[in-house]
Amino acid sequence: MNYLAHVYLSGESDEVMIGNFIGDSVKGKQYLNYPADIQKGILVHRQIDSFTDSHPLVKQCSACFIPAYGRYSGIVTDVIFDHFLARYWQGWSDDTLSGFARRVHTVLLSNFTRLPIEVKRFLPFLIRHRRLESYAGFEGIRETLRVMGKRTSLPDESDRAVQILCEEFFLLKAGFNAFFPELIGFVERTFAIQIKRPC
Repeated sequence: MNYLAHVYLSGESDEVMIGNFIGDSVKGKQYLNYPADIQKGILVHRQIDSFTDSHPLVKQCSACFIPAYGRYSGIVTDVIFDHFLARYWQGWSDDTLSGFARRVHTVLLSNFTRLPIEVKRFLPFLIRHRRLESYAGFEGIRETLRVMGKRTSLPDESDRAVQILCEEFFLLKAGFNAFFPELIGFVERTFAIQIKRPC
């Protein structure tokens, strides 16, 4: 899962959210340098990634992107799943997406000195471009993947990814809708985190 899903799956704890957000930037036992609830968030992040990467539904969705992305197709699927979470946000949260994003921004900025250096570098960009909210639109997904293609080893196939998203939209949406409740249940059971959802 990508940033939006990770912070959503943190429940109500600000510190768990911080850990879940920075999880990719904290390697090995470095997590032990953080307070207990941030440590928990980092471990939640790692378990979310493991659960997601090994899930048959995710692998089925990732197969759609193999022609364009090869072994990086799972990374693209993470971003695409954030698209479905953002696009249909009202089905997963009583808060608005913009309100939730503001809360995330406030928490991260209030704890800026505790963030790893690479997170400090991209956080202003994420906030300025309203990246969490932008996942809801095709152009936001295109831009996210384009930036990733410039800054990482991910191939720059953003136009092709959006084309595949449009062509396989209902298959990918069905995969997400079947998978995401399983992931929520896994996080809630494993870490005793309550994810508030609409009644």
